Amino acid sequence: MSGLSDAAIRRLRDAADAPDLSGTKYEIIERVGQGGMGTVYRARDRELARDVALKVIRLPEMSHDVASRMLREARTLAQLEHPGIVPVHDVGTLGDGRAFYAMKLVRGSPLDALPASPLIERLAIVERICEAVAFAHAHGVIHRDLKPQNVMVGPFGEVLVMDWGVAKLTAAPKSLGVDAAVVVADGISPTTGHGVVLGTPGYMAPEQATGDHHLIDARADVYAIGGILRDLVRCTGDHTDTPDSGKSARAPSRPLQAIIDRAMAAQPEHRYADVMALSRDVAALRAGEPVTAYRETVFERVRRFAVRHSTPILLVLAYLIMRVAFLAIVGR
Repeated sequence: MSGLSDAAIRRLRDAADAPDLSGTKYEIIERVGQGGMGTVYRARDRELARDVALKVIRLPEMSHDVASRMLREARTLAQLEHPGIVPVHDVGTLGDGRAFYAMKLVRGSPLDALPASPLIERLAIVERICEAVAFAHAHGVIHRDLKPQNVMVGPFGEVLVMDWGVAKLTAAPKSLGVDAAVVVADGISPTTGHGVVLGTPGYMAPEQATGDHHLIDARADVYAIGGILRDLVRCTGDHTDTPDSGKSARAPSRPLQAIIDRAMAAQPEHRYADVMALSRDVAALRAGEPVTAYRETVFERVRRFAVRHSTPILLVLAYLIMRVAFLAIVGR
């Protein structure tokens, strides 16, 4: 008797883990993703006749603490009404006892799966990420796990920051459900113990690696966005730094590298003070303006001015050449 193939085993495992949607308005279409806490399905909302993303606790992870964490994630997202953050439509408990929430179905590709494109376009994506994260910070929420896989880019240029499951709350407004005991005084989920390291290597700020969550503030997200920017520089179709740059370089320009270095400084106090300060430098770079992270030399300032204003400079030069030629002809 031959053993089951890996594909057959996966199908059996998926069938066993399939949620019980009886008594709900949803029906499963397909599984689209899986994380450490839950599985995400594309489901049909029969009442509204639309597809949604349904996040359900995986059976092996089913516990009161995990359910509380998922409820906390849903409530956090529900308060962050921003175009760059996925909206939550519904939350509840299934017939099999598993917590779930329904959210907008995001169509697109993770940032790390995008095809090569000009750096100028990817810098614009970083600005959009900063806008969404800054909005969350203003509402007392720190993401703590920003990385390319957690940023989705839609077919029409939508940029959405995903997976807020390990977010830290620096404030506990009533709208986030303090009565449900999913927020404690220091803003850390009760499922996150001291010494537990949350984040992804390569994007996780050094202070996150200590497991002391009291040390983590908005500058941890600044570090992670710096890591995203670092990666985007490596996988672009070109490395030109401004809309008017006419040639590709093999390495980031000094201003661009300085932005990355400041964002990813080992000490929080040496980073940008907040996400919008980082965003302003990225926007300045795109516009051909000086950035705060880098002090230009006189030559670099002149070169940047010439690149940015190349068209009017060429017109003036053309006029002067024609003028000199005209005077030379008339003077004969």
